[in-house]
Amino acid sequence: MKALKFLLLLPIIALLVGCGGGEKSAGNNAIRLGTGGTGGMYYAYGTELAKLIKAESNNRALDVKTTAGSAANLRLLREQFLDLAIVQSDTLSNAVNGRGIFAATGPGVGYAAVAGLYTEACQIITAKDSNINEIADLVGKKISVGERESGVLQNAEQILMSHGLTFEMMEINYMSFTEAAAALEKGQIDAFFITAGAPTSSVADLATKKEIKLLSIAPDVQNNMMKLYKGYTRCIIPANTYAGQTEDVQTIGVKAVLVANTDLKDDEVSFLTEFVLKNAKNLPHNSSNTDLNVQYAVEDIPATFHAGAAKFYDAQGVKVNIYSGKSGESVKASQD
Repeated sequence: MKALKFLLLLPIIALLVGCGGGEKSAGNNAIRLGTGGTGGMYYAYGTELAKLIKAESNNRALDVKTTAGSAANLRLLREQFLDLAIVQSDTLSNAVNGRGIFAATGPGVGYAAVAGLYTEACQIITAKDSNINEIADLVGKKISVGERESGVLQNAEQILMSHGLTFEMMEINYMSFTEAAAALEKGQIDAFFITAGAPTSSVADLATKKEIKLLSIAPDVQNNMMKLYKGYTRCIIPANTYAGQTEDVQTIGVKAVLVANTDLKDDEVSFLTEFVLKNAKNLPHNSSNTDLNVQYAVEDIPATFHAGAAKFYDAQGVKVNIYSGKSGESVKASQD
């Protein structure tokens, strides 16, 4: 049985491993970047970042990998199948502290923060002509809560719980952004959750084919969630972000964080940190997000930083806690 399971995993391992683990230099091998599904902002961000790096550097390259999302990315970093990944700040917090789905593996080691990138909006999408007008109306409906091992799954569960709802009260599906958008278009599901920078390509594409609406989260629920769960912030999806969306949508969000395997060489991470900040305006991000700067990159990041990133920030007059190899490390950043 064990041999059979191993054989079934071989195609996945072959896809992710590439040239193997250990300390890597992109001058010899492309740096493996874990993103998410092809219909999400992580993938759009990663592919555009790879293009910009290729255009500027002859000896550096990113190999963009599609994955199930944040939780999967952190596991794959820890297991040396990825060198870089984009993850949600709330999922990163749980991983660093060994909480939630990471309780069995314990506090995370082997990866460290590089930079906060942009704010991800928690989005709940349904058809415009549906009778779903608020989150309480999801009871008894067919909904997608993201893929297994995604940060979306955790966000969906916490949003529902904050409204007094549980997964048992509806028909749950585990779909990627692209799968969920296609299913809603065909009437196979009634609503779906995503957490991503807005506009998100899969939702934007859906809005050109079918009239949709996004559900808001009431301010008092936002307050409760920010008190209960680490990593959430208020978020507004501006009117006209999607076709037919005539009003602002009030919701919550988390920060997308670039994280590196601690075996990735310091000079590579220093280069990447500087490159991401320098090219922020040319990279996909949340339309409601402020411009990325050093302060945003280091604030409210629930993990210590890679030594290569810390070297760059130090040159900008910003001190951050550096990963030391210990689990459960949190970050404190101060501007000199």
